[in-house]
Amino acid sequence: MPSEAKGGGHVAGTKQTPRYEEFSSYVAERGPALLRMARSITGSHNDAEDLLQAALVKTFLSWDRISDPRARDGYVRRAMVNARISEWRRSRLDVYPTDEIPEQRVDDPTWRSDLADVVRRSIDKLPDRQRTTVILRYYEDLTEVQIAERMGVTLGTVKSTLSRAVHRLRRDADLIIERTTG
Repeated sequence: MPSEAKGGGHVAGTKQTPRYEEFSSYVAERGPALLRMARSITGSHNDAEDLLQAALVKTFLSWDRISDPRARDGYVRRAMVNARISEWRRSRLDVYPTDEIPEQRVDDPTWRSDLADVVRRSIDKLPDRQRTTVILRYYEDLTEVQIAERMGVTLGTVKSTLSRAVHRLRRDADLIIERTTG
């Protein structure tokens, strides 16, 4: 006895039922539009695919009861909306009302601009050649060779100037305070 007769399922090589063929044709034709609708409901492509699949399963189970072919899109859309509403209802409440507001640490984004200001003032205190070398190296991201060419000095001069400038910045009182408090 073939397995289709036993369980009513589909076996490769057997003829499809008209209901299955009609539903498959409908999904092939209207699938992209229905997926766009699901995406507008969920906002995510992956969630939209899951939602549409769930709605199509419900639609397939009721396919024989949808007598008007023009009502099929509406049925699938309603199934998607109902499934989405059910998901919302099942999701638990993540915010619990309380009489007391808990202590929360609030990050102060101004520290970045304050630090940039302190660093800029420290760089401005450097002698001209050191300041220029630091800016070209760390702000303009030039190599030491490029800096030497641009400034018309030797590579050794650039390296020693950078070394002295960085050493001086490490000893700058404002930067030391900023490093220990930041």
